This record gives sequence, C-alpha cells and structure tokens, in this order.
Amino acid sequence: MRAALFWAVAILLTVAAGWAWNSWRHRVANRRPGTRPGRGGTGGPRPTPPRPRGTERPSTTSRSRGTDRRDDTPAPGEIWWADVPYADGSGSKVRPCLVLRADSRGADVLKITSQDKSDRDDHVRIPTRDWDPGAEHDSYLSLTEPIRLDSAAFADHAGRCDADLWRKVRSLRHLPTA
Repeated sequence: MRAALFWAVAILLTVAAGWAWNSWRHRVANRRPGTRPGRGGTGGPRPTPPRPRGTERPSTTSRSRGTDRRDDTPAPGEIWWADVPYADGSGSKVRPCLVLRADSRGADVLKITSQDKSDRDDHVRIPTRDWDPGAEHDSYLSLTEPIRLDSAAFADHAGRCDADLWRKVRSLRHLPTA
C-alpha cells in the first residue's frame, strides 16, 4: 500500500513539475522579440504581442495602391495577430490569421496554425518566416469557413501573405475576398 501511495505522489509531482516548467518556458519565450504571442498559459485577455525589433512603422501611411488608410487596420492579403475565438465558443486565442476582406467594423479571416495539417485537404502550407522571424517551421492555413472578427480583435500586423498562396486563396469560390 505504501509503495502505491509513494508512486502516486511521485507521478503527481512529476506532472506538476512538467506543467510548471512548460508554463515558465512559454512565458519567457513570449517576452523575447520575434516570438509568437498567445502561446503561454490560459485564461484572461492577452496583451498586445510585441513586434520584432526594427519592424515598427509610422501609425499612418498608405499600404495599398491609391488608398489613404491607417496602418492599424487590416487589409486583404495581410497576416495579422488577432484574438480568434475557439470553434466551440469556450474562449479565444491570439493567433495569426489571413485577412480575406475588411471594412471599418472588422474583417473576414482564415486561421493559421503551427500544427502540422499536411495530411488534410482543408489546409495548405503557408510560408511563415517572412512574417514570423521566430518560427521554426512553416504553418498551415485553414481553408474552411472564414471567421468574422471585430476590428478590436486585431492586435498587430505581421506581414503579407505569399503572392502565390494569395492568388490560390482568391481563386477559391467558397471564400469571400475583396
């Protein structure tokens, strides 16, 4: 009986130590410039993710041909870090997403995940290092139904979608694009 209790306590302590180590490691990683935000613990709203050094832009410049729009609003073909709700409605996560269509109230986006989805037809590989210098591998863009996000959900501009992939996304009939 004592041996079983000893092993139960040892396993419990090992799991708790692993959880604490992982939590600490993610908190530290999220403080370094160029790392992906929203990877740490759970609960509460997350702060605006840090922009990698040397990528700051003035707050009002035009990015699109012939438009005079602010840099802090998403535009089609751009990748943004945004607070995206979970499909089951149980919460949300700051994650990268591709903007399909945008207006003054918000935007329609597709989620980007770092999880390997190479075996699925509803995901395509998306080059990551251009807009996420801390990435260790490419990510995957979900081609399922877009999600509508309010403009307040967008935290930080990450970059532009690869031109070839953007052409492919725009050619998909079930997705709205501007």
